[in-house]
Amino acid sequence: MIGRRIVALLIATALAVAASGCGIRIPADPDGTLAAVEGGVLRAGVSPNGEWVRVEPEGVAGTDVDRLRAFARSLDADVEFTVGSEEALVRGLKDGDLDVVAAGLTDATPWTADAGVSRPYAEATLGDGSRASIVMLVPLGENAFLSRLETFLVEEGAR
Repeated sequence: MIGRRIVALLIATALAVAASGCGIRIPADPDGTLAAVEGGVLRAGVSPNGEWVRVEPEGVAGTDVDRLRAFARSLDADVEFTVGSEEALVRGLKDGDLDVVAAGLTDATPWTADAGVSRPYAEATLGDGSRASIVMLVPLGENAFLSRLETFLVEEGAR
């Protein structure tokens, strides 16, 4: 039993070393989201939802909006906001028109088959008094971008 585990570990190590020698990066972004956003533009979709996202005469505001602006700054990027319904914004992620969606979404979001979901980064009290964890959405498979976003959200939460 132990012998099989050692062999499996050796094989996994050999594959990781071989992949790193080939220039393969893990996690990866098949569509290059992180590379496109760094030094460029973060295309953020937002949907109005209480304190998280508000649409005001001078533009969008709220805690998720503030987080997205700070995340864009951390990537030396500008941020371009698109306001819409959750369904329209998830379609924008799938079509490659958006890089991230924020709207005070909970980890019970119905969009898990259509988008990558961040780890929870905040908590909210719902109308019925229950607690929920808040997440953001990214394009499916863009794992390097998702990893960078999650790292930022964790570090931001620690401040």
